[in-house]
Amino acid sequence: MGGGGRMSPQDKSSEQAPVRRAPSEKPPFTLADVKKAIPPHCFRRSLLRSFSYVVRDLAAVAALFYLAVCHFPHLPALVSFLAWPLYWVVQGCVLMGVWVLAHECGHNAFSDYPVLDDALGLVLHSALLVPYFSWKYSHRRHHATAGTLDRDEVFLPRRKGGVPWLSSLLASTPPGRVLSILISLTLGWPSYLAFNITGREYGRFACHFDPYSPIYTRSQRWQIVLSDAGFLLVGYVLFRLACRYSLGWVLRVYGAPLLVVNALLVLIVYLHHVHLALPHYDSAEWEWLRGTLSTVDRDYGVLNVVLHHITDTHIVHHLFSTLPHYHAVEATAAIKPVLGEYYQFDGTPIAKALWRETRDCLYVEPDEGANKSSSGIFWYRSSP
Repeated sequence: MGGGGRMSPQDKSSEQAPVRRAPSEKPPFTLADVKKAIPPHCFRRSLLRSFSYVVRDLAAVAALFYLAVCHFPHLPALVSFLAWPLYWVVQGCVLMGVWVLAHECGHNAFSDYPVLDDALGLVLHSALLVPYFSWKYSHRRHHATAGTLDRDEVFLPRRKGGVPWLSSLLASTPPGRVLSILISLTLGWPSYLAFNITGREYGRFACHFDPYSPIYTRSQRWQIVLSDAGFLLVGYVLFRLACRYSLGWVLRVYGAPLLVVNALLVLIVYLHHVHLALPHYDSAEWEWLRGTLSTVDRDYGVLNVVLHHITDTHIVHHLFSTLPHYHAVEATAAIKPVLGEYYQFDGTPIAKALWRETRDCLYVEPDEGANKSSSGIFWYRSSP
């Protein structure tokens, strides 16, 4: 675990996963100190350069689509049987790159023109069945409340005693963990959008498609309606394509790659914020900088490039969300000396990391015997 931190002698989880905890004390540096370490050009957004990534990704999407539609039907049956799953995975990864660019638009990291960013983000996210403004506002709130026990927007840690019996049961056996992972990767994203599953408790029903949802302010309602319109328009286009070419055709060329996109999204967000080494804070202990640093960069190999480094530069993205992705690697290298042990990186292979975090990070609680000054600092545990 790069960066690391101090491991409490009372940490029972160290017997399962010997990781070094991240520091949970107030950092000895300020956000301004971190910003000074980053070369000024890293904060400059180039409209031309940003659009070049959109063109590159969409060209790759079009080439893969053309290959699948025009050439796969002429392949021998066995080759075609192998080619389609490969297309789904590769196309899904490329489309996830498009997803990341739309995400940049939502943070106004794409260009110096907010209206342009929103227009492009609306088009790109709608094409991937994402309600752009709806997610933009809940995601920005996540950035504002990361690391809190009660107000973060996604993958909110559960305290001991608050874990549903089914989750506890699934996590207790290897087959249960496999089922839990499959459910999360396939249904996690749509269930979060539709029902706020794994999200913050609002005291009443919360839905990303509802303009009157408690997630949003009154002034944001019309943009939620606009997001719904974009979502429904793409749904109608898919319906017309299904009528013309068949439902199976739409599922093969679009539906299956979209499942890969959704799975990657859940996987990336989960592994950025769930780790035995990361502290979480109650309202008495939480501060924005401490909570923001409660995340970890991961290594996805070649996908780091395909996904525009959202995977291995997540910490700097949380600190400076308007910094464009093409400067994030340089900015991350620049802030490491300032952050010191507060910078967290885990190079564990992704499949192994997902299995470990699913097994070991079931609920949070303070250390046994924690004094008053640290009783509001919570750590993941594995068994209730």
